Amino acid sequence: MKELVIATKNAGKVKEFKEMLKDFGIEVKSLLDLDFEGDIVEDGLTFEENATIKAETIAEWKGIPVLADDSGLEIDALDGRPGVYSARYAGEEKDDVKNMEKVLEEMQQVPDEQRTARFVCSVAVARPGHPTFVERGTCEGSIGREPRGTNGFGYDPIFYPEGADRSMAEHDPSEKNAISHRRNAIKKVEEWLKNQNS
Repeated sequence: MKELVIATKNAGKVKEFKEMLKDFGIEVKSLLDLDFEGDIVEDGLTFEENATIKAETIAEWKGIPVLADDSGLEIDALDGRPGVYSARYAGEEKDDVKNMEKVLEEMQQVPDEQRTARFVCSVAVARPGHPTFVERGTCEGSIGREPRGTNGFGYDPIFYPEGADRSMAEHDPSEKNAISHRRNAIKKVEEWLKNQNS
């Protein structure tokens, strides 16, 4: 594989993937390089389905390998919610603060020992003429009772990684990247790429 498109317009995410793939001699591009204007309808019921929809849509359009990811928060006491609706849990406008407020309100009566949760990241790599590779990475933890910290985004201020006494938003970026769900998914992509090139 000489070229790979990351199905995102998020420059930070592209930088992360470029760093990961630098040892594989792969030219990494993003949707910003392809002038992709359309909207991809992510109507899957799982993170894996949504990542696959994104990757396969772009791969079919351009005829080149594409990597896409979908991620969110699963809370056991809420039967896995917000799940695939994490970004829009409190409404269509993608408001991180309102999303956190909704989760904390729904969990007011949940005791500490039952506040287990995980961040999930599913990654799909679609290549024309090949089966789509799909894997997931997780970061286990629990939900706090109030937002703490200013690093990160999304639900980071209310998520405490397993064994930590600080929220994800109280970890610096290098600490977070070492344990995050995206990092754990990326490790599986790295292993897959090594096998492709061996």
